[in-house]
Amino acid sequence: MATARRLTTPLKARREAIIESGGEAINLCYQCSLCTQVCPWNLVRDFPTHKIIHQLQLGLFDFESEEVWICATCNACVRRCPRGVKIIDVMRALRSTLVELDISYAPEPLRITMVNLSSVGNPLGEAPEKRADWAKELGIKAFTEDTELLYFPCCIPCYDPKATGIARATASILKKLGVNFGILGVDESCCGEAIRKAGAESVFQDLAESNIATFAKNGVKESVVSSPHCYNTFKNEYPELGGNFKTVHFTQYLSQAIKEERLKFTKQVTKRVTYHDPCYLGRHNNIYDEPREVLKSIPGLELVEMPNSRENSLCCGGGGGRIWMETKKEERLADLRLKQALDVGAEILATACPYCLINLKDSVVSMDKEKVIEVKDISEIVQEAI
Repeated sequence: MATARRLTTPLKARREAIIESGGEAINLCYQCSLCTQVCPWNLVRDFPTHKIIHQLQLGLFDFESEEVWICATCNACVRRCPRGVKIIDVMRALRSTLVELDISYAPEPLRITMVNLSSVGNPLGEAPEKRADWAKELGIKAFTEDTELLYFPCCIPCYDPKATGIARATASILKKLGVNFGILGVDESCCGEAIRKAGAESVFQDLAESNIATFAKNGVKESVVSSPHCYNTFKNEYPELGGNFKTVHFTQYLSQAIKEERLKFTKQVTKRVTYHDPCYLGRHNNIYDEPREVLKSIPGLELVEMPNSRENSLCCGGGGGRIWMETKKEERLADLRLKQALDVGAEILATACPYCLINLKDSVVSMDKEKVIEVKDISEIVQEAI
C-alpha cells in the first residue's frame, strides 16, 4: 500500500508540514493526559490522544496509522486542556498534510466524499438539481434580494430521506410564523465544514468561496441553519474568507420567537423527552439553553436529562468527516448515547443536528429499539405542537 513517496518523506519534514498547516499547538502539550481521559473514543477503544500528540512533537507519528482518521473533532479535549492546546486543529492539520501530499492516504469513503464535493457540491454525490426536492409542494420561494431570511438546510436534510423531515418541518414553521424567507436550492453548495476537518482544505476553500459569492450575489444578510456544522462554519470560518453575514441556528430562532410571543403552541406533546447536545452546537459554540427552552415551552412535554449532558455531552461520533465512514458496531458512540436515553425512560431522543439524528436513528434500528424510542429533531417536535 505504501509508495516510495510516502516511505522517503523525512520525519522532520512531516512535523514541519503539520505545523505549517495549522498544527503549531503541538508545541504546547506537556503530556498531562487529560485529553485522553475525556476523549469519548476511550469508552469503546484505545485512543491515547496525548501519546499521539507526543509522537507528533517528536516527528515519529506513523502516517499510515488509522488513528489519523479516528478523531470526531468533538472538542472535549480542547475544553479540558489546561494549556489550551487545540488538538482538533492539530488533527485537521495532520490530515490536511497527508491529503495534500497524496489523497490515497485518506480512507476510501473520505476520498469518495471529497470527489463528490468537488464535482457536484454535496457529499452524497447527488445531482445538484435535486437539492431542493425536499421543498416540493411546500410553496417555498427562491431567495431574492428583497427576501429577509435565507434558510440553509444542510446537505443531509436536502438529500437523505432519514433527515428530510428536518428541512420540511423548519420551513413549515417559518411559514407558520409568516417569515419572509427563501432558499437558494441548486445555487448553494455544501458548507464544507466536515470535509475541512477531514483534511481536504482545498475542497473546503472552493466550496466556501462558491457559497460566499452566491450569498453576496443574492444579497444574503442573514441565514438560519439546521446544522450546527453549517452554523460553526458560517459564523467562525467564513468571515476569514470574506463571508460576512449573520447566522443563527434554528433553535436560537425558535427560542427568540417564543420569547417574543410570535410562536405559540396549540397542541400537547405528552411525551418524556431527553435532549442530546450536538458537539458543534454545544462545546464548539456554547449553545445549551435555547434548545432546552424550546422543549420546555411545549405543552405536555416532560424534559429529562441524560448523564453526560451540556458541556459533557457524549459525542455521537459523526464529526470530523466520520459521518461518511463506517464505524465498527462495538465502537459506535451513538449506541452508548441511545442506551443513556433509554436508561432515563425517554420516549423521544431529541437533538438539533442532522449528523446526530442520522447516527442515533441508525442505533435505534441496529439495537432493535424502534418500538421503544424515537429520534427527532427539535424542529419536528415543534411542528407537531403548533
